[in-house]
Amino acid sequence: MCSGPKERQGKQGAAMDSELEEVTCKFAWFNFECARDELDASVALLAELKVLLTKFGSLPPSFKKTPNAVAELKLAISLIFSPHIWSSSGMIPPSPDEYPIRGLYLLKLLADNKIADFHTELELLPLEALNHPCIKYVVELEQSFMEGAYNQLISAREAIPHDTYVYFMDHLADTVRYEIADCTGQAYDYLPVKDAKKMLMFTSDKEFLEYITEVNR
Repeated sequence: MCSGPKERQGKQGAAMDSELEEVTCKFAWFNFECARDELDASVALLAELKVLLTKFGSLPPSFKKTPNAVAELKLAISLIFSPHIWSSSGMIPPSPDEYPIRGLYLLKLLADNKIADFHTELELLPLEALNHPCIKYVVELEQSFMEGAYNQLISAREAIPHDTYVYFMDHLADTVRYEIADCTGQAYDYLPVKDAKKMLMFTSDKEFLEYITEVNR
């Protein structure tokens, strides 16, 4: 039920599960009311969601590594980037930060290898958005990713349209290397370190060994 706060349980983990479930449910309800153009109900739910998000210890400024931290962060990001929130129905001029932020969200989806979600979000954008440097940059990244032009993806980090894109570009590089490593592992029984380092696009032995250590943990 989403009608009210759930009874807190003794254990912290159980309480956090209850809060996460409540926010998930209210967010789905919020999207439903927005789709029905129920403005009053949508505004009321959004106000409740903003208060509920403050209970997530994983969000800034705390950044606590709670058991549900990943789920909490993903849910908060989904809410923040919801097209219902960014839409103003033409009543006010669009924010100059809208497309850089929405491009950042597209980059996150690409870095997470969520290609279907990437295209779903892309289809929600107006055609003129595709000409914005931030959106165009990420669309070109996705094309390179789908074509297997991984070198272009790695080198594109030097041409980011916004400083906030650095983190997810590093995450995208890890995703690309994972894809290459997965394919290589299926194609080769043995591969010299020199060749593996080149295929994974590392320039130093130190970076390569650190990566191998990390993925084998």
